Amino acid sequence: MNLIVAIKLVPDLVEELKINEEGNFLDLESLRLRVNEFDEHALEQAILLKERGAGRVIVIALDGEGVEDALFTAAAKGADQIIKLTGNTMPLVSNHTLARWLAPVIKSLQPGLVLTGVQAHNDLDGPLGPLLAEYLNLPYVGYVAKATMKDGEVEIRKEYPGGLAAEMEIDLPAVLGIQAAEQPPRYIAFSRIRQAMKTVQLEERQIPDPFIEEPIAIARLFQPEIGERAEIISGDVDEIAARLVDIFTDLDLL
Repeated sequence: MNLIVAIKLVPDLVEELKINEEGNFLDLESLRLRVNEFDEHALEQAILLKERGAGRVIVIALDGEGVEDALFTAAAKGADQIIKLTGNTMPLVSNHTLARWLAPVIKSLQPGLVLTGVQAHNDLDGPLGPLLAEYLNLPYVGYVAKATMKDGEVEIRKEYPGGLAAEMEIDLPAVLGIQAAEQPPRYIAFSRIRQAMKTVQLEERQIPDPFIEEPIAIARLFQPEIGERAEIISGDVDEIAARLVDIFTDLDLL
């Protein structure tokens, strides 16, 4: 069985984010990208399934800066096949477009199970998993924290807000949005990544459908504006209390 993992690169929030001169997007020249955190958990879950005999892991990602490093890292972790989708790509493409590009390639790989991260912090138009499921005409379950293969089905643990969880059995093939793998994504030494670069073949495939859906238009992007109404109140308890009453009264809060 083929376990397909779709990964994407997103802005690294550890780095300072700079805004372009037009003020409507991030400055792509200064932007550092990293694999979406939830996608790393999706890959880890797929590798765990492989280690239990579920099948082989295929990782696919859209071409762009840093993508080859991400794919070879996936190979070093245990992926059996890595695919870079090339063509008229653009940075931080919308998920609707990305799903439309990925779906025909994933379908050609005859997937038994497709895993994606449940969400990404740069998404403005919905998570990738349900969009892929729509194009592939497959069932989708999100917020998955555990998955086990059993007799043509996948048993999953789905989490809900408030600490609730449900166990389900889903007929295969299916698409899962992984919130957390059963264990933290494994660490791989750089020496193993370099070895993968020498021994693992990076497959390139052309985007089968060059259609690009219009992204959501950003009218303005800006740093939070610093407030100018901060006031430090000093004095004894009675003086501070009296001043607070005055402030709340002026704001019509009393």
